[in-house]
Amino acid sequence: MSSDNNRNIGLSDIIRMLENNVTFTQAADSVLECITDSMDICDAVVMQIDRESDTMHVISETGNCFKDESGTVKRSEFVLCSDAIKITYEGNADTAQKGLLDRLGVKLSITVPILINNVKAMYLIVLSNDVQAVSDNKIKEYISDMALVLHGIAQSKVINNSLISSYDVLQKILDNIGSGIIVCSRYSGNILFENEMAANVQEVRDTIRECLEDVFTCEDVHRNIGASMERYNTESGLWFEVRFSELEWIDGSEVIVVTAVDITQKKKNQQKIEYQAHNDFLTGLYNRMKCEVDLRKVIRRTEKAGLKGAVLFIDLDDFKHINDGLGHQYGDILLQQIAAGLTGIPGLRGHCYRMGGDEFVIIVEPEIFGDLNNIIGNITALFNKPWYLMETEYFCTMSMGVAVFPDNSVDVHEITRMADVAMYEAKRSGKNGYTYYSSKVENSTAKRLDIENNMRQAVSTGIDEFVVFYQPVVDVNTQMCTSCEALVRWDSKALGFMGPGEFIPLAEYLGLITSIGDYVLEEACRRCKLWNDNGYPDFYINVNLSVVQLLQKNVVENIKRILDKTGVNPKNIVLEITESFAINDMQRVMDIITGLKKLGPRIALDDFGTGYSSLNYIKQLPLDIIKVDKTFIDDIVEDDYAQAFIKLIVDLSKTIGTKIVVEGVEHKEQFELLKSLGVDYIQGYYFGKPVPANIFEEKNLEGRLGE
Repeated sequence: MSSDNNRNIGLSDIIRMLENNVTFTQAADSVLECITDSMDICDAVVMQIDRESDTMHVISETGNCFKDESGTVKRSEFVLCSDAIKITYEGNADTAQKGLLDRLGVKLSITVPILINNVKAMYLIVLSNDVQAVSDNKIKEYISDMALVLHGIAQSKVINNSLISSYDVLQKILDNIGSGIIVCSRYSGNILFENEMAANVQEVRDTIRECLEDVFTCEDVHRNIGASMERYNTESGLWFEVRFSELEWIDGSEVIVVTAVDITQKKKNQQKIEYQAHNDFLTGLYNRMKCEVDLRKVIRRTEKAGLKGAVLFIDLDDFKHINDGLGHQYGDILLQQIAAGLTGIPGLRGHCYRMGGDEFVIIVEPEIFGDLNNIIGNITALFNKPWYLMETEYFCTMSMGVAVFPDNSVDVHEITRMADVAMYEAKRSGKNGYTYYSSKVENSTAKRLDIENNMRQAVSTGIDEFVVFYQPVVDVNTQMCTSCEALVRWDSKALGFMGPGEFIPLAEYLGLITSIGDYVLEEACRRCKLWNDNGYPDFYINVNLSVVQLLQKNVVENIKRILDKTGVNPKNIVLEITESFAINDMQRVMDIITGLKKLGPRIALDDFGTGYSSLNYIKQLPLDIIKVDKTFIDDIVEDDYAQAFIKLIVDLSKTIGTKIVVEGVEHKEQFELLKSLGVDYIQGYYFGKPVPANIFEEKNLEGRLGE
């Protein structure tokens, strides 16, 4: 091998060469030439590893040893070192390696790995016939140094190429990132870089420059760094979020990076989420959550200004009947119509809320509080008109409670509760009206809760606290009691005796009326059979069926079960249905009445004339009896209209073959007038109040009957 001096000269040449911008292959050629000139060798080669095929191919070579190998050899044919220099010769080579040395025409090979990013990527291979090199440490050191030089060159090229390619890739990324990006001087505001979107998309360019102008016209520019601002572009209708951050630029100067991101969809999503959070999806009104937020603000503002406002709590009367009778889809349509009607009242748009189910709240702000009476009147008038469903008129009234702030309370939940309490008082007082909150109403509500708890317990334990009273129905011409009406009373062990007005509305509201109604019907049937079997075969009893009972899907089967169970003659039972039920969903009413009549009972229309009267549906229904409500009787002696109405119904009944019963007769003058008008039967205090069965028998059936 050659001297150390030649090696040093070669290294100096390589170092100078590295200062020039040459490719790795050119640099490798120079290194191998240096090795060849400074050592007595046959060949010097740089081979790159192909990991997929487990081969190595030539990158640079000074001799011709590998030309016959097509520039490629198997890695397994070399004794490749793991991390240091390795010398292979006849004394330590296996059969395959000896075969390779023989093919190459050399006696030994020296291999050194070349690492790039800590991964073996290439090998420096030196071939020689000088077997003394096996023990020459200086040769080993020199070749190792050359491998390190190649490593340094390769690593430098990789880094430089990575930087260049990374910058190009970064430029492409920034151009396609979907955001506008500008880099400007921290102090002058001069633009040093802008991506394609910031340069060419007008709305982005205008938005960024507008924000930059705001930042640099601010005395404290630093205050805006790290902050973000949202800007709306009126021309494009787009929203952008603009952010500012500090960065050290490639020349070491301080710069500001401005990014503008299109957040239009985010804004739309936020608006959608906010709408869903604050609005009722069915009616489009605000919901309970929004009501609490708005009411809190209004109360605070009203109290501060020394003014007044009000909360109106509305609950629909018997809305369940619409849902059960027509189906929930029509109930939903009704709720939508009601919402539209409420918001159409002057001053209420934007102040109506659906609290859930069939409950609505209206906030009367102080600006329109002086018009509160008109608002209440408009709401009442709205519900006194029919609603159109399935091309048919339906009536659905409401009960409303009114609470005034700050007079009643300034707490959101408390004032709403008070309005709710007043609403229930309106419902308990007969529905279709409104009530202002007061301490008296509050006490009534406490009593209601007590009634509710005891009623639930009474129903669940067998309904034995409920008793049936009977009121006579008298033939006008003979003044004989020919029938009676069964009326329920509650003899509560805890609360004492109560009339129907105190508990029936609550029973309907709680859904307990069906159990109570079935009990009354069964008791009346038993009593009727007893009287029929003991000398009064033609005597009959009227039993009122609640709307809830009539809307049960199995109403006909249920009544048949009771008739069969008691063994009563069905023709001696009169089933009364209310007028409000009869006018809703005529086809369903017809189906129910037809099914009931097939069982044998007669059908009576109760409460006729209570505000919904229509002579047309009377002709359609297969009725046996029409019962005129007492509201027409109270002033009938002086009221010409009431007299004309009764006369009209009497004449109509003769035409369609029904009997007329007038309720609420209390005075002789009323009785005489009704007799002259041709009424068939009367019912009222004039001939008797509702009484227990034994007293009724004594007064109307000539003595107490045997059980």
